[in-house]
Amino acid sequence: MSWLLLPLHGAFLVLFVAILVVKVAALLDAAIRPQSAYVAAGKQTKTLWVVILVVAVLSTGMAFLSLAGLVAALVYFLDVRPAIKDVPRGGSQQHMGPYGPW
Repeated sequence: MSWLLLPLHGAFLVLFVAILVVKVAALLDAAIRPQSAYVAAGKQTKTLWVVILVVAVLSTGMAFLSLAGLVAALVYFLDVRPAIKDVPRGGSQQHMGPYGPW
């Protein structure tokens, strides 16, 4: 009878790895973005996001905390990253015109 559960174990393993990859990718992306981009985009600080995402990665496999960590990673990818990825390296100090920097 245990052979009937093997596909279920495989599915949970794939789900676990996929969740871990999303969280680690969010953490690495948050770590490489400049601090000034977070401020210029009006988001929480880089330090706060990195701490949240480190906790998210460390909570993987802890049922409810793992789900909360996945939500945090998804919020980062769907809200924070789009806002900060287009901010120039200098943050808000660069002079931006309607067609780019001047």
